Amino acid sequence: MKVKFFTTVFAFGALVLSTGAWDYEGHHAVNELALAALPPDFGGFELTPALKNRIEFLAGEPDRWRNIRDLELTHDNGPDHYFDLEDIALCGLTPETLPPLRYDFVADLARARAAHPETFPAIKPGSDADHTRELDGFLPWAITEYYEKLKSDFSVLKALKAHGRPDEVANAEADIVYVMGVMGHYVGDGAQPLHTTKYFNGWVGPNPNGYTTSTKIHAWIDGGYFRKTGGIKTGLLAGKIPPAAPIPGVNEAGGMFKQVVAYLVAQNKLVEPLYQMEKNGEFSGMGDKGMEGLPFLNGQLVKGGQMLGNIWYSAWMNAPEDTYLEGQLRQRAADEAK
Repeated sequence: MKVKFFTTVFAFGALVLSTGAWDYEGHHAVNELALAALPPDFGGFELTPALKNRIEFLAGEPDRWRNIRDLELTHDNGPDHYFDLEDIALCGLTPETLPPLRYDFVADLARARAAHPETFPAIKPGSDADHTRELDGFLPWAITEYYEKLKSDFSVLKALKAHGRPDEVANAEADIVYVMGVMGHYVGDGAQPLHTTKYFNGWVGPNPNGYTTSTKIHAWIDGGYFRKTGGIKTGLLAGKIPPAAPIPGVNEAGGMFKQVVAYLVAQNKLVEPLYQMEKNGEFSGMGDKGMEGLPFLNGQLVKGGQMLGNIWYSAWMNAPEDTYLEGQLRQRAADEAK
């Protein structure tokens, strides 16, 4: 129930925008770490250095979409990057009772607002051009939906490898690379605790502990602190990533959604500790004290990379047989034989 504010910066020759949970370097690192977790036979095709480079570059794609400020795109893209867990209580929901379907959640929001408008913060006139201020964000749905898309792409690849042409197989592999890369952005968003909370850019409301209300904290956590302390050492962090493994329970109804929500809840629990660390000077980047925030943020990048690798691996392992496509391909082969 907020609006996100973004500022443009240039990085690696690509226009990217912050505040999008990690700057481009951070999102690139999450995808790179996830790739390091994959087994050599992942996907059933070779992830060449060029394809890995593509997956890493695509980590910044959803933020690059923000360089177009047309309302149709900002309305669609913005809410996928965050989820305000504290605000779902206003709808009578808990993490355990969230519906796994995106538009069921939208309906829950609408019903709650209609029944008890007085419980929701007022929206300042003129501040909601893209009509997203009534939303809590859609991050868990975005991640889950990309997982399902990746499963579909792996199903298509399996069918084409058995019955398709080389050019079709190459196109199916390119589809997989694209979805893997873009999906990584949202999983990376989830690893940044400030993307799971209404306190996304300074503490709001009652503040008995005196946490910062500065609207610079989000950008500082996303990348400013890393730049101050010498940048992200992805090569060193890769050694902390365990091999990718299937996520349990994802074949049950709503299984992946539940796992994604649990992942976001775990990061949300770190919001207040993050603010406490900022208050203590651990994110200043000055002196020994100012370097103490670095292990925390490095750990969040590792968590994002581990979760992403596990989601990729689960999509590959759980991709069903595409019997319809296989039938069409067999029929095509029979027709060509005639």
